[in-house]
Amino acid sequence: MYLWMLAAVVAYFIKGLCGFANTLVFTAILSFGSVNANISPIDLLLGYPANVILTWENRKNLDPKVYIPLAVLVLAGSIPGAFLLKNVDARAIKLVFGVAVVALGAEMLSREYSKKRVPSSRLVLAIIGVAAGVLCGLFGVGALLAAYVNRVTDEDSSFKANISAVFIVDNTFRIILYSALGLLTFDTVLSVLKLIPFALLGLFLGIKCSNHMDGKNVKKITSVLLVLSGISLILKNL
Repeated sequence: MYLWMLAAVVAYFIKGLCGFANTLVFTAILSFGSVNANISPIDLLLGYPANVILTWENRKNLDPKVYIPLAVLVLAGSIPGAFLLKNVDARAIKLVFGVAVVALGAEMLSREYSKKRVPSSRLVLAIIGVAAGVLCGLFGVGALLAAYVNRVTDEDSSFKANISAVFIVDNTFRIILYSALGLLTFDTVLSVLKLIPFALLGLFLGIKCSNHMDGKNVKKITSVLLVLSGISLILKNL
């Protein structure tokens, strides 16, 4: 249980700092001793209050033009997701998305170091948005979602507000789905109740640290985490 407590603090510290990647960190720490079917439901329930807190903390920066279309795409992602899961090898899909996430993260990092700010193509944004909706709706992976929101927001608080609002929609849908599939059990809820103080501790420490950091540095960390998310997707599905 001590490893789970440590994972909760570290994962949600990253969540408070950057607004996402808690699932990447939480799963990476625990995957050596636990199966994903046990980790994901717990991370889902821990993530829900974290996303509500981050949305509320940054509510002044919520932009309906950003989070509403993405929330719709995430929900719509469950439709092609059902088809893909039935007819296509999910590992192959994740590999493709993993390569795309690494490329986007690397490109975003290079943009932060570049003196010239090249505007994003609307077509590219549309493609990323659709792919993000499918990936998040299908697998609950928010890496491409983060790549999209990073491109359409300027401030760290705006990024956190809008991506957390989308995650709330995704979390709500997945809680209903997981409940229907019997993945959320009494033991899951009990584990979450034990871990939530540690997750909240990590979250608030992350928020405090981000308030004292340069926004550009936070964006650089976000880009690096995207690259690591993509690499993680690739390695897990080779």
